[in-house]
Amino acid sequence: MAFFYYSLFATLCWVGVIIYLLINGRKMAPLDLQAAAEVEPSVAIIIAVRNEEADLEKALQSVCKLNYANYRIVVLNDRSTDGTAAILETFTGKYQNLSVTHITELPYGWLGKNHALYQGYLNSTEEWLLFTDADVEFHPDALSKAVGYATRNRIDHLCILPEVISRSEMLNAMLGTFTMLFTLQFRPWASSNPKSKASIGIGAFNLVRREAYEQAGTHQQIKLRPDDDLKLGQMIKAAGLKQHVLIGKGYIGLEWYHNVQQFVNGLMKNSFAVADYSVLKTIGGIILILILIALPVPLMLLFGTKTEQGMACLILIFQSIYMTSPVLPNKWWHALMIPFAGLLMAYISARSAFITLKQGGIYWRDSFYSLDMLKGKV
Repeated sequence: MAFFYYSLFATLCWVGVIIYLLINGRKMAPLDLQAAAEVEPSVAIIIAVRNEEADLEKALQSVCKLNYANYRIVVLNDRSTDGTAAILETFTGKYQNLSVTHITELPYGWLGKNHALYQGYLNSTEEWLLFTDADVEFHPDALSKAVGYATRNRIDHLCILPEVISRSEMLNAMLGTFTMLFTLQFRPWASSNPKSKASIGIGAFNLVRREAYEQAGTHQQIKLRPDDDLKLGQMIKAAGLKQHVLIGKGYIGLEWYHNVQQFVNGLMKNSFAVADYSVLKTIGGIILILILIALPVPLMLLFGTKTEQGMACLILIFQSIYMTSPVLPNKWWHALMIPFAGLLMAYISARSAFITLKQGGIYWRDSFYSLDMLKGKV
């Protein structure tokens, strides 16, 4: 009888969650439906790069060909040791609105990327700052539409959810579950509500008014946060500033990781940070993932009665509907991978916490940061 009630609880949770996500997902408008900017205020596109030779050239080409008259590209080469500097040199010779600053030393108490982005701010004077990553590709009209939306709606901070794709079909299936968990945790649609505590920050596209960035405290307030994009959004919202989010499918895109192994290694670096380095939060999150995401459908199908197996099928139907929603690049059958993805997320959270605690901190871009330093105790 207990298993029946567990199955019923899991089914009601899943049906409720999917309906909740689908309804609220519609509150986030797509970028492609927005009108271009009528007036073009100055924009500095700030990109921190480190050993990015694999993706940099293609991404920079897209940034250099934006249909926007009043923008400048500020690239911070953060101690790269590969061919990044040579690639950047070819671009500076072709595009007058692109400048490169080579960073050779990292000051104490900073993560490399955060320091580089802050240097980009110091090396700019533009009215708007767009913090983005070195592997993000832009549609030519992306910036104009984004700035147009931001200025018409008089907002201080605009995030755009990128279209994340991978050459690995297995990873694409994992990304669907990751996106679901991300949206459940951060509720990006609620970030525009001043009465809500929800906030959002997206590393691929954080467009913020210069005055708002300064009022929020700049990257100086988040020097040691691996999740700097999320924390930037949190700072801006906490300062009482206006924040919105749009869906960038077809306009902002990137291949986040090439395969599942890269995905696991990448998330492992900052999963514990997202939990504020709290063991209790981490354990609680892992338990919820196992009970509600990884285990219900397999257990119900393998050990359940016909009624419980029917509940499992109902869960799969709703999961499949979600996987085909506009926010995701996935296919309906990726719902079948949700249990495995849940196990993988639980493993990432557990191992991230274990490794961080065991070594007493994290290694980030070849530098070690103690846990006390990351928590601001030293």
